[in-house]
Amino acid sequence: MNQATATQSSEESVRVTAGSVTLEGDLGIPEGARGVVLFAHGSGSSRHSPRNRFVAEQLRQAHLATLLIDLLTEDEEAVDRYTAHLRFDISLLADRLVGATDWLAQDGRTANLALGYFGASTGAGAALAAAARRPDRVRAIVSRGGRPDLARDVLPAVQTPTLLIVGGDDEPVIGMNQEALGQLAAPEKQLVIIPGASHLFEEPGKLEEVARLAAEWFVRHLKMI
Repeated sequence: MNQATATQSSEESVRVTAGSVTLEGDLGIPEGARGVVLFAHGSGSSRHSPRNRFVAEQLRQAHLATLLIDLLTEDEEAVDRYTAHLRFDISLLADRLVGATDWLAQDGRTANLALGYFGASTGAGAALAAAARRPDRVRAIVSRGGRPDLARDVLPAVQTPTLLIVGGDDEPVIGMNQEALGQLAAPEKQLVIIPGASHLFEEPGKLEEVARLAAEWFVRHLKMI
């Protein structure tokens, strides 16, 4: 049984089994959901990231379910605050995403919903690595200011339609994403550079543009299974 309690009108607090650990998450399922998007947050962040939560709310308005999870346990986060090593452990983070992917496939509320990943910063690297392990399950990926270079070894194995979104002022990350675009094996892939946006898309209207692009990509690729 899944333990869930209401936290907001549109979300439930859930406990997600991923291998040998249990992760805390927030699951939101709007009426008439046409797919579910699993969020992979960036380094030093959590499921409470205001940027990811904003995007998740916009996706729910587009009739997409969302699951935001903490990829590390509380004990791991306490250690990582001092060492900052687990947030860059792409293999570990991908393991957790694969576990959450399997959890969604088994939960009665989401089992019939096609799945996509939304990855931010280092979380995008983990999302790409996880998608390579679950090619039949993951139908779409969106990366926001992502670090696909952290999953360089698996990019040629990623067949999932992938949208890379980068800020126009985030020059180092632009180069990383341009290189990754050429390495991805996905038959449908795209790099969108948003002019005037920094790495965190904090400028007025920029995060809204990210959410719009992400919703369009997921609606196009996620269909009932």
